[in-house]
Amino acid sequence: MDLRRRPPPNATAAAKRPTTTTTTTTPPKASDALPLPLYLTNAIFFTLFFSVAYYLLHRWRDKIRTSTPLHLLTFSEISAIVSLIASFIYLLGFFGIDFVQSFIARNSNDAWEEEEENEQQKLEQHRRATQILPTPPPQPQQPETLIPSISSADDEEIVCSVVDGRTPSYSLESRIGDCFRAAAIRRDALQRVTGRSLKGLPLEGFDYDSILGQCCEMPVGYVQIPVGVAGPLLLDGVQYVVPMATTEGCLVASTNRGCKAISACGGASSVVLRDGMSRAPVVRFGTAKRAAELKFFLEDPLNFDTLSVVFNRSSRFARLQGVQCAMAGKNVYLRFTCSTGDAMGMNMVSKGVQNVLDFLQNDFPDMDVIGISGNYCSDKKPAAVNWIEGRGKSIVCEAIIKEEVVTKVLKTNVAALVELNMLKNLAGSAVAGALGGYNAHASNIVSAIFLATGQDPAQNVESSHCITMMESVNEGRDLHISVTMPSIEVGTVGGGTQLASQSACLNLLGVKGASKESPGSNSRLLAKIVAGAVLAGELSLMSAIAAGQLVRSHMKYNRSSRDVSNCTS
Repeated sequence: MDLRRRPPPNATAAAKRPTTTTTTTTPPKASDALPLPLYLTNAIFFTLFFSVAYYLLHRWRDKIRTSTPLHLLTFSEISAIVSLIASFIYLLGFFGIDFVQSFIARNSNDAWEEEEENEQQKLEQHRRATQILPTPPPQPQQPETLIPSISSADDEEIVCSVVDGRTPSYSLESRIGDCFRAAAIRRDALQRVTGRSLKGLPLEGFDYDSILGQCCEMPVGYVQIPVGVAGPLLLDGVQYVVPMATTEGCLVASTNRGCKAISACGGASSVVLRDGMSRAPVVRFGTAKRAAELKFFLEDPLNFDTLSVVFNRSSRFARLQGVQCAMAGKNVYLRFTCSTGDAMGMNMVSKGVQNVLDFLQNDFPDMDVIGISGNYCSDKKPAAVNWIEGRGKSIVCEAIIKEEVVTKVLKTNVAALVELNMLKNLAGSAVAGALGGYNAHASNIVSAIFLATGQDPAQNVESSHCITMMESVNEGRDLHISVTMPSIEVGTVGGGTQLASQSACLNLLGVKGASKESPGSNSRLLAKIVAGAVLAGELSLMSAIAAGQLVRSHMKYNRSSRDVSNCTS
């Protein structure tokens, strides 16, 4: 389809009038009152504002370093302050001029407004009559049918303004005040600009107000991911039905088989080893000696109580647990760790860290804060510091599987499982140089539960760190299996956990929202359930590999002959 931008109002009106020699009077603009052209005046005042601000900041930093009172001003500093105020007032006035001018320009387009209805009809006819001619492929393709998502003439006008670039797509929610209508308009504009249909991507049936300013910007629909359940998983004497959102066949079925085997043997047990979220800013000094002084100050136990008071002001749930420092030359990386209640806690710990950095400026005025995160945290990246020190919840989960269950349910034997685990999960991962990947497929289960319960999917990277251990016990008859996961990062409040679907899955597990009796217990229980499900998934997959059933299972359950490309809701 040939998608063309709507011509400017003056150009369209001029094209419809006969050519004459009469001249038209240009409507006055508010910017005509300026002595210089508007663009030149703007350039002068923008340059003045930023140069003077830069000069004053440098002067004040020098005074702080030399302990000179800030209120003692030189003539040049007074002039700079006056210039800064004057340029600031002009910039405020400039935006006001631009605002008023937009109304004046709107009133000058009466001819366009009189023909607006005819133009809309012609635009719709032109859109339907024309098509983009694709590059001839080996076989002709049928052009995509663009399904409009709007119905009213007002929405059509806004769509055209988005296509023309007059209305930013990101501002539709604030301008219209209706999140669903904004998504429909953005969706239709996107189809016209790209010439590609979004048929199959649902629009209706979702609460777009719930994600505004929280989960997703500029929505045009939502993706459907099926949610299956595995279980019941018998963990610490309690049964849980585990929701898993995935598009991988066999995953839920395999995890369910592992849950069955664990439950048949009396269930699994779990322990929370550590619970603390981390954030690590990077700061820089003039010398390495000065950087070492900050390191010694932060690691001195005598200073911990003072730092805790400053840090804990950020939240009633944040409690500083420790500070670990690492140096690289004159740069210092400060890894703060704190408890965060039932929240995953990244925002909470970041606010506490900012409080401490502001406090440290008093004793270390020469400290330059380079970034609130220096990657020593380490967030959403595989890192040895998370593998060793932990991040979020550190969990160990174990179970003993009876010989008859290994034989009848898992269709293999204990000796084969122990040998496969050693050669695959331990030796094979070492050969591959794996970091935290001493397991069969922990990431599969972690990702599925994260999507179902509203966790941050990107934190699957470190949350899937896992080492799976297997050994024979009870004179070689039974199997002891365990998973150790040092950095499961989950929460039951905030972010995607507040969406209706994800909240329902949390409710299924009995961990919806914050625990009023014991803050943090819901998020810790969710982490233990994740580890228990990983234990079940590891047990089942390793059994399938040991028994030679993996390929047959995937060929049977993970390959469909049905064409589902046109099956949309």
